[in-house]
Amino acid sequence: MKPQDYVINLILSVILIVGTYQFYFLTQRRPLFKTRVYQSKIDEAMPFWPSWAWIYSFLYYPAILYLNWIAGDARQFSLMAFSFIVLLLMQMACFYLYPVATPEHWRSINTGNRLCERFLRFVQKFDAPSNCFPSMHVSVATLTALHAVHTLGPVAFVFPLLIGLSCIFTKQHYLIDLPFGAGLGWLAFQAYTLLV
Repeated sequence: MKPQDYVINLILSVILIVGTYQFYFLTQRRPLFKTRVYQSKIDEAMPFWPSWAWIYSFLYYPAILYLNWIAGDARQFSLMAFSFIVLLLMQMACFYLYPVATPEHWRSINTGNRLCERFLRFVQKFDAPSNCFPSMHVSVATLTALHAVHTLGPVAFVFPLLIGLSCIFTKQHYLIDLPFGAGLGWLAFQAYTLLV
């Protein structure tokens, strides 16, 4: 691809990411069913380490945008982008049909004393405790890693691993949200491979 193609793909990727969040917020504001909150001893025992908020937010987007540089041509870029749209549709179905939220007290443990805690509070202003099952962060990270594995090898899976840990240590998700999120990412990648 030519340099201008990479620039165009980068702009399209940013628009897709911003547009995706509109659907995410829509499912948060208008759930079809009563939102469930679970009590889990394992999840309660997980520590709150707010410094993982930096991984949760700042590793996430550059890793996704990396896919712009490994797309060999316009068709591959379009199919990769389409796989993320397929993933979004599956996530929306889950969020609408089975809405789950984290417990309120998970957010109250954030004192806001440190910069990372203030940043996490900023993120949580937009990201309500609902829409946590399955983890959208993990599903997107898994799909991204599956697209990137042919250029990065197994190290690509460090990305969903770190994102999964950040989901737990920031108290944004239950443990059960992570494997189901990874499963959705895998399903979206299967749709991509069928089209390829």
